[in-house]
Amino acid sequence: QLVESGGGLVQPGGSLTLSCAASGFAIDYYAVGWFRQAPGKEREGVLCITGRGIIATYADSVKGRFTISRDNGKNTFSLQMNALKPEDAGVYFCTADARPFGSCTDLRRSQEGPWGQGTQVAVSS
Repeated sequence: QLVESGGGLVQPGGSLTLSCAASGFAIDYYAVGWFRQAPGKEREGVLCITGRGIIATYADSVKGRFTISRDNGKNTFSLQMNALKPEDAGVYFCTADARPFGSCTDLRRSQEGPWGQGTQVAVSS
């Protein structure tokens, strides 16, 4: 099970940190990542980090602004979002790969692992 936290309303240019807490399994060897869905749009990948710490950026629009990290000891991973723009608004979901030792390509391709319930991010002045 995955549970997100940290969403909310922020002004353009502001920052938010989303966290995802895993339970029922240890994330150590799993690729984990963040996806988002804006109103009226399809869900898209944002960032991923593998069990070995390899990071993949799925969305070019977040390069240089968003970072992903993981804390295996706490069984959590996070998405740090800086310089937020109105187009970053939407529901953000955390997910983990269904199988260990996979890549971020595997994670985005399969999307068969556990998902969080989503947390809303609003960017508005």
